[in-house]
Amino acid sequence: MTLELWIVYALAAIGLSLTPGPNGLLSLTHGVRFGFARTVFTILGGVLGFMVLIAASLAGMGALLAASETAFTIAKWIGAAYLVYLGIRLWRSPAATVEAGEDGPAVRRDGPARLFAQGFLVAVSNPKALIFFAAFLPQFMVPGASFWLQLGVLGGTFAVTELCYELVLAGMAQRIAPWLTRHGRWFNRVTGGTFVGIGGLMATASRG
Repeated sequence: MTLELWIVYALAAIGLSLTPGPNGLLSLTHGVRFGFARTVFTILGGVLGFMVLIAASLAGMGALLAASETAFTIAKWIGAAYLVYLGIRLWRSPAATVEAGEDGPAVRRDGPARLFAQGFLVAVSNPKALIFFAAFLPQFMVPGASFWLQLGVLGGTFAVTELCYELVLAGMAQRIAPWLTRHGRWFNRVTGGTFVGIGGLMATASRG
């Protein structure tokens, strides 16, 4: 993968992370309820879940794309079209709301293992994430390259991006939650417009 193509991928990964999806909202909610330190376990579980989805997508598409330039071209346009579609959906989405929940015995029982499991299960059970990775990753794959190398570059880039974003959410949860409730519609429009723009960039990207 060329540096230019990796930059496009990194921008798209940042855009996906900034989308107010299930794991981001879970980290924000847990940050409000449990505090930053305990929410780290939620975040790590979610990151591992995303790595599992990325590995599954790479394993399923790698052989096909390595054998067919046509398949690569089709996958590239599907991925770009999906990003544009996702951007339009985000633009039109209502503001997200975050509930602080109740503090009490049930909260205290949520230990590190339980929080980790919640983050992991929310990530791997999100069909939109699996569809996104299946449509998004193929145009960045290099035919013949090691599966583990590509998982390290593609999966690692997204994992680090998602980790940093969710850590910021958890650390600033008390301040972000009210703001997101009031201004979430504009936030959705900014991230949606970003996805449309990234989709256009992806449509012109070469495998290189």
